Amino acid sequence: MPISKTPVPLTLVLGGARSGKSRYAEALAESRAGPCLYLATATAGDDEMAARIAHHRARRGSRWQTVEEPMDLVGALHRCARADSVVLVDCLTLWLGNLMEAGRDPESETRHLVTALPVLEGDVIFVSNEVGLGIVPDNALARDFRDAAGRMNQAVASAAQAVVFMAAGLPLVLKAPDDRHP
Repeated sequence: MPISKTPVPLTLVLGGARSGKSRYAEALAESRAGPCLYLATATAGDDEMAARIAHHRARRGSRWQTVEEPMDLVGALHRCARADSVVLVDCLTLWLGNLMEAGRDPESETRHLVTALPVLEGDVIFVSNEVGLGIVPDNALARDFRDAAGRMNQAVASAAQAVVFMAAGLPLVLKAPDDRHP
């Protein structure tokens, strides 16, 4: 998997379930100098999620520090992002689901996140699920989530210097650091 050795302040890695996005983002982070911080937004609400979290932890080495923050992502980024390190946020869609479950406004929270990005120090890599490529969900809550995730991904992609879409473990660069987008 091709990994840029040039630090990019903000990268978004998108993809579907089991597309390789987390593994790619981890390799990207490890290709950079300095400590790696894994900012986890997941909560182990059931045995399956607990197993996924354990699997992710097991494949990361001693270079990684993990911070769990399911809701206050902006606060955690302000506390954790440093000029000499890289922060990997995995994942934005779990964070969005946590916010929606708590009754918080996804559009307001997304604006708050995007507004905070330019002042963060160091490199930040976001992982997010692309949930809009399948069938239209059959219930209002799932449709609201899909729509909020799509808007969130668009906003973060617009703010990012690099965007990579993962499919079958293969990266497709959608936006490179030198691309100019309106």
